[in-house]
Amino acid sequence: MTMKKHIPNLITCSNLICGCIATYCAFYHAYQVAFLFILLGAFFDFFDGMTARALGVSGRLGVELDSLADCVTFGVAPSAMLFTLFNHVAYPIWMGNDFFFQVMPFTAFLMAAFSALRLAKFNIDERQHMGFIGMPTPANAIFWGALISSSEAWLTGPRFNALFLFLFMILFCWLLVCEVPMFAFKGLSRKKDKIKFIFLGLAIAILATGALAGYFDAEGTVWQGLFRGAAGCIGLYVVMSIVASFLPQREE
Repeated sequence: MTMKKHIPNLITCSNLICGCIATYCAFYHAYQVAFLFILLGAFFDFFDGMTARALGVSGRLGVELDSLADCVTFGVAPSAMLFTLFNHVAYPIWMGNDFFFQVMPFTAFLMAAFSALRLAKFNIDERQHMGFIGMPTPANAIFWGALISSSEAWLTGPRFNALFLFLFMILFCWLLVCEVPMFAFKGLSRKKDKIKFIFLGLAIAILATGALAGYFDAEGTVWQGLFRGAAGCIGLYVVMSIVASFLPQREE
């Protein structure tokens, strides 16, 4: 029994270690490797709670450890990717001075702060047992990891700049802590959760289209196409969650 109760915590610590490695890779501009470790961390994050419930060893320690691990993997790691990107992105003429060059990259860590706030709110919010209020941190991290690792050339090109990146980041910081309901995939029901099944079907189509586009793109790869598809799926998830929040809820 003593060893069994530590198994979920070992899985959670694996998530945290993945986040540390992703952060290290991000600082060294290895975006694709960083994103893969974020995905691996999300894999461990999915199974730690499930394992704890299956073994009957759920406890407060696991909940707190899970939040700390998530803060690193889904908060600090994508912030580190943004920090590095801010050092390579184009700056408008009026921002082309040492002040903005030195300060703007550090604004990336606002995302880590908002991720921590979102995780703290989740732990004390009784409304979030079967759904989310605000964007889940794994979804946010996957979006940024997928976007940056697959579209760096566009993000650092002349059609994009540091101001757009900052405003886009602020939007996602708001999504993390806003009061917008976003659906989860617990207890799926064909009658009540049609929009979730629609999302899953569209997500598969987006990923497949992205992979095919990457395969036939002479300058891209299948992986890049998949990663772009993953970013598109998260964007679709946010839009469909907002739409679903306005639809009348069916009774049991």
